[in-house]
Amino acid sequence: MHSLSSVWHWQRRRWRARRNIRRARIKMIVPTGAGGITDILARLVGKHISEQLGQPVIIDNRTGAGGTIGTRAVAQAEPDGYTLLMVFPSHAANPALYAKLPYDSEKDFAPISMVTRVSEILLVPNTSPAKSVRELVELARKEPLNYASVGVGSLAHLATELFLSKAGVKMTHIPYRSVPQAQQAVMSGEVAVFFDTPITALPQARAGTVRALGVSTAKRLAAAPDIPTIAEAGVDGYEVTGWNGVLAPANTPRPIIDKLNKTIVEALKTPEIEKLLMEQGIEPAGNSPEEFAALMHADIEKWIRVTREAGIQPQ
Repeated sequence: MHSLSSVWHWQRRRWRARRNIRRARIKMIVPTGAGGITDILARLVGKHISEQLGQPVIIDNRTGAGGTIGTRAVAQAEPDGYTLLMVFPSHAANPALYAKLPYDSEKDFAPISMVTRVSEILLVPNTSPAKSVRELVELARKEPLNYASVGVGSLAHLATELFLSKAGVKMTHIPYRSVPQAQQAVMSGEVAVFFDTPITALPQARAGTVRALGVSTAKRLAAAPDIPTIAEAGVDGYEVTGWNGVLAPANTPRPIIDKLNKTIVEALKTPEIEKLLMEQGIEPAGNSPEEFAALMHADIEKWIRVTREAGIQPQ
């Protein structure tokens, strides 16, 4: 029979354990630098998770190696729901770009929810003779052109390679270190094409410093309905959708996944976040873990196929 003292100590340990769980911090690792769209989304979503669950959410930016450094940290973390990962399109592209990743992009993670869908906008210099996608394709057949990206394996790079494959033309790839550098290159006419995200492309297109010929997604953007999709503008079957989403380590218990999924999906439906994203040409896109897993799988297979056809060798 337990003494009253031992029962009291046991009960106190239980209270302390519950208190520690309530106060435990959730860490959301962002494998890109602070200030970018992935970081901004992590902070928006993290704030809502914190408010709903009553636990602080700490954003941890771990950059490098195409996002693989931060991603590996989550793959190796305890599957307890306290370490999360905000991913971006490179997560699906990296299996095609790296011969040996330090993790399996699918097996080592438990999808929670997609967060956003985002289009790439096909930009040309405002002095370009191409006034439409069809005219750009014809121009590429007549003379050598080059295109900008923000690095090998970036969504801009892969989106352009898929465009060239679908259109049956070739261009020379010129990678730049940053979006501002690539934007300057297309504004000055140093390159003929640059696929850019709406948050940075639309202000320049509206200012007339570049010309927007098409959007990469299957539907037109609500923020720019006058810009046709690339498929309807003449390149049949073309579609590229960028996205962000939240993952947890593999084997995270399903009740934790479901709770986080519900919280994130609800966050994306709040008027504040929905309005903020839509104004930037970004679509809120909460979905189920299974739907997010299917999307990642399809994109991994797509980019393996595109890079092989383009002759891009894994590093």
